Amino acid sequence: MKRMHGEKGAALLEAAITVPIILLISVGIFEFGRAYQTQQVLTNAAREGARMAVIDGSTDAAVRDRVREFLTGGGLTTLPDEDILINRDVTIEGTAKGSQVQIIYPFQFIVLNPIIRMIAPGDTTTGAPINMGAVTTMRNEG
Repeated sequence: MKRMHGEKGAALLEAAITVPIILLISVGIFEFGRAYQTQQVLTNAAREGARMAVIDGSTDAAVRDRVREFLTGGGLTTLPDEDILINRDVTIEGTAKGSQVQIIYPFQFIVLNPIIRMIAPGDTTTGAPINMGAVTTMRNEG
């Protein structure tokens, strides 16, 4: 009986240790899942922008509008013009000309950044957005 009496708070102590670890792992899974989803949206937006860029007569403004349409459709914020780069003079396979669309998106972790800032409060780069990007090159029509 004395042995059972000494293990009174063991379950509480075990829970106090394991619950924060399980929560951190769960939040990490959600955050990295959101980052992966953002990367997929960026890839699709760059692909659609490149499809628009290879069409004869399309303007850079039309390409940027198409990219922004896909970004907002995917739940992301719109980007300024300098983060949507369009190059219509790319050489593909030595001879063919193509167009390239590159997107640079500042991704911010929602829950992990404050946790990391608590761990390393003096670091100024901690919690800064991570630049995610996508590049698509397609052969020009005509």
